[in-house]
Amino acid sequence: MTEYAVPIVLLLASALTLRKKENTYNLLIDGAGEGLKLLAAILPTLVVLMTAVTMLRESGAVEWLSGLTAPIFSFMGIPPETVLLVLIRPLSGSAALAIGADLMAQYGVDSQIGRTVAVMLGSTETTFYTISVYFGAAGISKTRYTVPAALIADLTGFLVASWVTRLLG
Repeated sequence: MTEYAVPIVLLLASALTLRKKENTYNLLIDGAGEGLKLLAAILPTLVVLMTAVTMLRESGAVEWLSGLTAPIFSFMGIPPETVLLVLIRPLSGSAALAIGADLMAQYGVDSQIGRTVAVMLGSTETTFYTISVYFGAAGISKTRYTVPAALIADLTGFLVASWVTRLLG
């Protein structure tokens, strides 16, 4: 049934525009133009962010920082095995998913670490990516309290994921 979702939506949208006597083709062209303008506005931000994440990972800085902060996170109740995920998740969703997949392959999906990783990935956000995309699209350059508040929300997600999976595990 899901394979019919896109064609059904397209048919319904076309039927609605025809019913309103609007030119469907021109509306599609206008929408595509707006999409390209948005892409042009946020693409430089995305390129810089992706480059920075790659440089951090390839230089070994993330692993070094992971080793440095592991005792702090462990004191808060976050398993040391997940520290790399905690550090990379706010920067890159794809890198976080890769780290999560590696941890699940190493420890098993039904292990304490596997469950913790799954809940962490589901309850946190790629904060810097999201902020750069949305604020870039809106043309906002001063984020004010957004970054600290979002990082506190991420930390809360990591902590609660660790505590709840330990409590229920």
